[in-house]
Amino acid sequence: MMIALVTGAGSGIGAAIALRLAADGHTVAVNDLSLEAAKATVEKIHAAGGVAGAYAADVSDEVAVTEMVDLITEDFGAPEILVNNAGFGHQARFTEIEPAMFDKIFAVHVRGNYLCTRACLPAMLEKGQGHIVNIASQLGQIGGVELVHYAGAKAAVIGMTKSLAREVSTQGVRVNAVAPGPINTPLVEALSEEWKTAKRAELPLGRFGSPAEIGGVVSFLVSDDAALFVGQTLGPNSGDVML
Repeated sequence: MMIALVTGAGSGIGAAIALRLAADGHTVAVNDLSLEAAKATVEKIHAAGGVAGAYAADVSDEVAVTEMVDLITEDFGAPEILVNNAGFGHQARFTEIEPAMFDKIFAVHVRGNYLCTRACLPAMLEKGQGHIVNIASQLGQIGGVELVHYAGAKAAVIGMTKSLAREVSTQGVRVNAVAPGPINTPLVEALSEEWKTAKRAELPLGRFGSPAEIGGVVSFLVSDDAALFVGQTLGPNSGDVML
């Protein structure tokens, strides 16, 4: 079993990924911007008999990320699994997106991905093994109205995944991405019933996914069963996008 760092794991998809990896037997470093949120996930892992620790850090802050990974390494050892999940949503028409919000979206989703990978990758390369899973979105593949900044950042994550996979796969580090479709998170649940009903009707499966199902996809990607998956973007999206 390995040491895993999951960013943005205080709630939603990130928490579900952390819980699944812990259930698989991995030691999990739970990151969130909020230490209390991270601790809440850790408490659930401990209650289920798993091993985990809570770490608060802004993934877009270079110093904070470096200090976090150093602390995790002191506590458990260097992460051998990195799940870049931290992110947030924002919706606005292009002409109404303020430069500060555009920069913040890219800082968390893209710079955060880069900084966390930069902090964890050297130890993986030294060991000759490791897994990096980047949580993207189907919007990075197909775009979305009023989501130019968010979809653009997620498309960048997919491009980074493919490029890094080409660089490091021969050195034992597998890099892949997951691009979820509509998932039953508080963000989606807060949308209007009209939107949710219409969206479900568009989906071949007729339902949204659950955070636990995304945890299952990540669990697969870091397992030996996924040994041939390199630079791939898996799409748990209820059939909304078929590539």
